[in-house]
Formats: sequence, C-alpha cells, structure tokens
Amino acid sequence: MFGLFKKDPTKKLEKEYERLMERARDVQRSGDLKAYAVLIEESETILTKIDAINNAGK
Repeated sequence: MFGLFKKDPTKKLEKEYERLMERARDVQRSGDLKAYAVLIEESETILTKIDAINNAGK
C-alpha cells in the first residue's frame, strides 16, 4: 500500500538518457566528434545506472 505513491527512480534517468542521446545525435550531425564521444560516454554511464537499478529490483 505504501509503495503505491513511490516514484519510479528509473523514469528520471531514462529521460536524461534520451535527452543525451538526442544531443549526441545533433552534435554528431554537426561534425563535432569529440563532443559526441563525451555525450555518448555520459549516456552509457546513465544506462549502466538504469541497468543496476533494474537488476537490484529483481
């Protein structure tokens, strides 16, 4: 009953991941590959956090 109003911790991380991937796509299209690599690295760390949360819940 008390878990009913609990927010899903992965939703915020998933939104951040999507935002970073869109920025990375736009940066790649503009030709700045160094910035693209940085954004992809950040998004991968967020993805590992999401995976860790999902695996901890199982």
